[in-house]
Amino acid sequence: SCVHTENCVVPISEIIAVEETEFNKKQRNIGRWQKMAKLHAFTVHFVKKARNHRWRCSAATFWCVDEHLCNQWTQALKELLEMQKSRPKQLLVYINPFGGKRQGKRIYEQKVAPLFSLASISTDVVVTEHANHAKDNLFEVNIYKYDGVVCVGGDGMFSEVMHGLIGRMQKDSGIDQNNPKASLVQCNIRIGIIPAGSTDCICYSTVGISDPVTSALHIIVGDCQPLDVSSVHHNNTFLKYSVSLLGYGFYGDILKDSEKKRWMGPMRYDYSGFKTFLSHHYYEGTIAYQPAKHTHGSPRDKVSCRTGCYICKQSEKQLAEQNKEHGLKNEEGEEEWKVIKGKFLAINAVNMSCACPRSPKGLSPAAHLADGSADLILVRKCSRFDFLRYLVRHTNQDDQFDFPFVDVYRVKCFQFASKLSEDNESNVMDIGKKRFGQFCRDHPACCCNIVNSTWNCDGETLDSSAIEVRVHCQLMKLFARGIEEDCKDEAAHSQSSIEQLL
Repeated sequence: SCVHTENCVVPISEIIAVEETEFNKKQRNIGRWQKMAKLHAFTVHFVKKARNHRWRCSAATFWCVDEHLCNQWTQALKELLEMQKSRPKQLLVYINPFGGKRQGKRIYEQKVAPLFSLASISTDVVVTEHANHAKDNLFEVNIYKYDGVVCVGGDGMFSEVMHGLIGRMQKDSGIDQNNPKASLVQCNIRIGIIPAGSTDCICYSTVGISDPVTSALHIIVGDCQPLDVSSVHHNNTFLKYSVSLLGYGFYGDILKDSEKKRWMGPMRYDYSGFKTFLSHHYYEGTIAYQPAKHTHGSPRDKVSCRTGCYICKQSEKQLAEQNKEHGLKNEEGEEEWKVIKGKFLAINAVNMSCACPRSPKGLSPAAHLADGSADLILVRKCSRFDFLRYLVRHTNQDDQFDFPFVDVYRVKCFQFASKLSEDNESNVMDIGKKRFGQFCRDHPACCCNIVNSTWNCDGETLDSSAIEVRVHCQLMKLFARGIEEDCKDEAAHSQSSIEQLL
């Protein structure tokens, strides 16, 4: 079903609202009709798609002299909208008034709330007063009366809401989050992100743009995008969940340094990044990982994750079949683990491309949102010039993995211990000493004052360097539809997909 306007066809799924309209006598082109009879009209508010994945709310008014016909149309369209069962009717909204440029409250009230009101969505709004306010609140409220939870802020605010929502679901299901091998319960209450922070990487990677109105419209039409979530443990203790970047070395050091300079605002990331690049620290350690044999893609296949992604759907099916046949116990089989020792400038594990305006392809251009795997990127010790070449490729179209010092693997879980970790002597790693063997002892004396790097987990630091990470396929859902295919890229993308499948 569609509504035709003068120059476009709008599917019912992208109509925001239908309302009766009072005619303004000053309106043009209807003078001759006014002389004949009283006019009746209704207005259709709908999604208008602009460039670069931006959505806007547009409107078209339809009028006629027959009141009964006008009412019939209005009623029919409203009934069709009622049949869109995926649309939210009641939302819980958390606003971070301190994030980014402190514009969260203004953005919500001026740009988002009027759209929710137009779409007849009722909201309960909580303006957070301190860190973890939203997370703690999600353990107390009756979340099951809501069709979704909306966070207004940056990636940090999203992370807080995600931890609260997933944690609440596990608690209600009696699942111990501290068990790294626990099979977690999927969270079916969708999260909406209204971007208003310093970094909006998750929004950019799942919608294609960081724009509050676009995100609000995706929430209104009831879009749903499943998302993989990685759990991070240390010594059988749960630390954090991650949906974008887990970074040790370069990205961990940037975060650690930038945290001391929050007064600089977003500029602190540039300053700390430049400083960290010049310091050129590398870290010695051992990684053990389990390849994601279930997935149909690979990190270097150049097949991007897009709306209705075929690889995500097929990988989900394959993973479900594997688990049905063997269960989780098979995952721990000795033969499936691969072990890598070395000196690394950066260790990055990403669940999504991590694209942003500065890096349109992201850290791993072919990473998928919902295929039950993460891309593990290892940047070995190299010259400062070579490392700069690698970083520059994040901003252009060249293959950023095409260096002898860069390795990338698609994994479903991995574990890491640094050579200098205080935990080396304990049994924190399930892989155990026999699998790790002895660490290399040739670390240059000049670098021994560098104890450990820090793990950057979605923009928050982790205290432990020794961690165990497991990807949970489609653990949660967003009010998004993934990045839609550009018309000009569609043919090329289809050809690329066909080549991969042959």
